[in-house]
Amino acid sequence: MKNKRLEVLFWSVAFPGFGQLLNHQFLKGIFFILLEVVINVYSHFNTAILLSFQGKIAEAAETTDYQWLMFYPCIYTFAIWDAYKQAGADSDTPPLSFLPFAFSAYFVTVGVIYSAEFKVNGVLLGPIWLPILFLIPGIGIGLLVRTIIMRFVAVKT
Repeated sequence: MKNKRLEVLFWSVAFPGFGQLLNHQFLKGIFFILLEVVINVYSHFNTAILLSFQGKIAEAAETTDYQWLMFYPCIYTFAIWDAYKQAGADSDTPPLSFLPFAFSAYFVTVGVIYSAEFKVNGVLLGPIWLPILFLIPGIGIGLLVRTIIMRFVAVKT
């Protein structure tokens, strides 16, 4: 069961909706794929990724439609969480395991919000690199909050 969850998790990271397809949730998988494509196209996300990898961060920030891109972290992270959770029986899902996913979505969204102007040592990180950096504390704080709740509050396992 853990190998199935890992497989689904990695395919979901590759593209939202793929994990649902592996879980035989075809309607939900197609919905996530279409939603990802729509948000991707309207936000100009692929162009921003391309420009960011080429070091053209300011141009990537100018190209991005932030009104659309702000939807991406929550849809992306929820699709990953949903596929992960559905890959096993509910009794196999660790309690509160959604917290690192949810906090990641929150933090990456904040990274998107500030990505057009936030600089580190005078360097603009832009709409790709800053949200990725914000993912790290999102996961960490989500795990920390989960640990604190699990330690001090009785959670059904």
